[in-house]
Amino acid sequence: MGAMRATRATAGTLALGASCAALLGGCGGATKTVTVASSPPAQQETSTNPAASSTTTTHPSTTPTSSTPTVTTPATGGGTVAPGPARKAPEPAFAEHEHESAGSGQAASAAAGVVRAHGYTPNNTAEYHSDQTLRVLVGTRTGSGDGYGQQAFFFLDGHYIGTDTSEPSATVKVISQSDTQVTLAYPLYRSGDPLSSPSGGQATITFQLNNGRLTPLGQIPPTRSASGLSRY
Repeated sequence: MGAMRATRATAGTLALGASCAALLGGCGGATKTVTVASSPPAQQETSTNPAASSTTTTHPSTTPTSSTPTVTTPATGGGTVAPGPARKAPEPAFAEHEHESAGSGQAASAAAGVVRAHGYTPNNTAEYHSDQTLRVLVGTRTGSGDGYGQQAFFFLDGHYIGTDTSEPSATVKVISQSDTQVTLAYPLYRSGDPLSSPSGGQATITFQLNNGRLTPLGQIPPTRSASGLSRY
């Protein structure tokens, strides 16, 4: 009887142990490893800091576009400047002088041609002032071996109007000239003076333009004289 109880007790213990083991096994089987899902990735925000942003946004210019075209200036390496109103710059002084010199040269050449046509060679074309109303050019008779036999040729605004005298003098020299008058100097000879050595001094005569007519202010010495002073 005692043995029977002992056997039952052992059997009960085994059964209990089996039940506990089964229970534990069941619990162990029901236990699961739960992986906590990471938080959903936060929505990427656009940085307001332009330096931190990897994307550069180009904003259209708020400055109104000018309707005036720009002009490239190569001298400044491709810079641009807005053109101003069109203006005509005055010519540099040297360019104006060149034009004046060209005009003066042409007028003097034409006057020299007139002198040559009358059988004389111009002494100095620089004496012809094309900017004056009254102009003069002294010439020596062409072919003169001694350089004597001269006359002053007068021009009014470039047009030939005549000579100082009807016959040439030994020499004639321009002393001064202005817009409407010219002063000439004539060496004076006494009878027997060689051409190279006039002993009577000189006479200065001013020729003045009055109402388009050239008039000598003073008495012009004669071409020759046996007893007095003369131009030859």
